Amino acid sequence: MIEIIVKKIITDEEVKNLKGTWIEESSLTHPIIKENTDVYYYNNDGEKCLLLKFRKKKISDDHIKLGWDSYRTLAKPSRGRGASAGPINASSVYWNKKELFGTDKWSTSYILKSGQRSKMRVNNQVSSMPIGFFESSKTFYNLPCRLTHFTRTNYDKYIDGLPFIKRIDECFKELIPGRYDKQLIRSNMKPDFKIKDTCFSTITINRNFRTALHKDAGDYDEGFGNLTVLERGKYHGGYTCFPQFGIGVDVRNGDFLAMDVHQYHANTEIYETDDDESQNLLLEDIFNDNINIGTVGTDKKYTRLTFVCYLRTKLINCDKIDTELLNRK
Repeated sequence: MIEIIVKKIITDEEVKNLKGTWIEESSLTHPIIKENTDVYYYNNDGEKCLLLKFRKKKISDDHIKLGWDSYRTLAKPSRGRGASAGPINASSVYWNKKELFGTDKWSTSYILKSGQRSKMRVNNQVSSMPIGFFESSKTFYNLPCRLTHFTRTNYDKYIDGLPFIKRIDECFKELIPGRYDKQLIRSNMKPDFKIKDTCFSTITINRNFRTALHKDAGDYDEGFGNLTVLERGKYHGGYTCFPQFGIGVDVRNGDFLAMDVHQYHANTEIYETDDDESQNLLLEDIFNDNINIGTVGTDKKYTRLTFVCYLRTKLINCDKIDTELLNRK
C-alpha cells in the first residue's frame, strides 16, 4: 500500500471559482492512482487529514454481478444535479430543441410549449438517480421524509441488490473505522431511515456521468463518501480527481474509493479510443435509450455505473416512516 501526502496547488478561492467547470487530466500534477493508495493533506490549521483511500478489486465477482443485475437500469434521467452536471451547452442535442433564457453557468430556464417561461431552473440532463431514503422537501412539492419514489417503484430490485450495498459498507468499516462508527451511530438514531445492516441512508447511481467540479451536499459531514464502479465495455479516462491537490484516481470495475466529498472533486473526460469503439459496437443494446432526447452519455455503448453511498444529514429530523413497504420482503 502506498501513502502520499499532497499539497494544495491552487488556493481555496481559486478552486471555488472553478465550481461547475470541466476538469482536464492535464491539470493534474501527480500520476493517476491505479493501485492501493492512501492520500493525506495538511489543512489550513496544519492538521494531517485524510483525502482518500483507494483499494483495487474489493468487490467480489458475485457481488458485482448482483449489483449489476439489480441496479443497472436505475440511473434515470435527471435535470437536478446542480453544478456537477456541468455548464449549459445550448448547442447540445438536449438543449438545441429548446429556447433558453436566463442561462447562468450550470443552470437555465426555458420556454415551455405553452409559450410561457418555466418557473424553475434546471441543469443538463444526465443519468443519475438516488435510491434509498430522503428527508422532507418543500422545493417543488411538499414531500415528507420518505423512501424515494424510484425506490418504491423498483422495490424488489432495491432489496435484491442489498448484499452488494452491504459489501460497500464492509469496505468502509474496514478502511476507516473511526468515521464508520460515527456514521453508524448517527444512522442508528433513525433506523427507519437507513438501509438495513449498513450505515447508509442513500445511494446515488450514475451512468456514464462525467461530473463537473462540485462538493457533495446534504450528507453527514463526519462520515465519508464511498464510491464503487461497475462497468461494461471499453473506455478510458473518467478519473475521479481533486484538482486543488492535483491528484486523480482510476476507479474501475469492483474497485472501492473512500473519499472526502466535502473537498471539490470531479471526473476527467470519459472517452473511447478507436479500438474501444470498435469493440463496443459489438455489444448488445441493453438499455433501449432514445438517444434523440440527448440525455448525456446514453449514446454510448459502454456502461460506467458509479455508486455513491452516504448518509443524509437531515434525516435525523424525521419521524417514523410507514414500514409496511419495508417489511414486504
